[in-house]
Amino acid sequence: MTTALAPRTRIRPGSIGGVPVSRPVAWGLVGLLILITLVALLARLLAPYDPVQPVGGLNLPPLSAGHLLGTDQIGRDLFSRTLLGVQASWFSALAVVASGLVIGGVVGLIAGAAGGWVDAALMRVTDLFLALPGALVAIAIVAALGPGLGNTLLGVAVVWWPYYARIIRGEARSLAARPHMEAARLAGVGRVRLVTRHLLPGVVPTAIVTASLDIGNVVLLLAGLSFLGLGQPAPAPELGADTARALSQLLSQWWVPGIPGIAVLVLSLAANVGGDGIRNLLPVRR
Repeated sequence: MTTALAPRTRIRPGSIGGVPVSRPVAWGLVGLLILITLVALLARLLAPYDPVQPVGGLNLPPLSAGHLLGTDQIGRDLFSRTLLGVQASWFSALAVVASGLVIGGVVGLIAGAAGGWVDAALMRVTDLFLALPGALVAIAIVAALGPGLGNTLLGVAVVWWPYYARIIRGEARSLAARPHMEAARLAGVGRVRLVTRHLLPGVVPTAIVTASLDIGNVVLLLAGLSFLGLGQPAPAPELGADTARALSQLLSQWWVPGIPGIAVLVLSLAANVGGDGIRNLLPVRR
């Protein structure tokens, strides 16, 4: 009787929207995130004009002389304002995601590692935050503290960490139930060492992927808050606020409100596909 050899385990390539994605393509998507970060970092050097000072004619269309994207209703260069708006939106989103990941990660890891009443107490607090409408809570916090980028980031960060706490707690509980963790506990390995040497490395890929896929959502939420007037006060460049301030010109000079709105769409889309690239590169269970 012959027994066929079992095929070797092979990691299948990931997919985006059901379309298979190879590792080079995934690295290219990650490179897109790096490119956006570099552009945001160098925005002030790349901007040809002062984004808050009028430098040209009013409502010049795109590709006008000296103005790649034209000018707005008071003659400010839209390319310069869009670059600085991308910088504000991108780094604000990264700050919110990073703070939520740290706070939620600590809460989730403690809950998953401790179990028992500690797990129950931390998850009840987390559920309380999840039960509240996050966007409305963020709006209420910003309205109470006053408009401004710092207050907007604080308002969003307060409601963003519970999602990470839930996800990381579930991953930690799943890892804690594995045989090698039980063997380590029976061998007398301390709880702190179990967390730092086994649980923490196990949840890091899931945390990174979750955070990278969340950047686009935060970009949209921050743009929505600034559109409502809860972001940076004028004349600071901000994509959502610039769209709102020029919305009355949508039919006559579409590029004035349209270009910052398109920038928000591009940032969100790039963040989502870049997050998919990271997901396909890291060893996350699917």
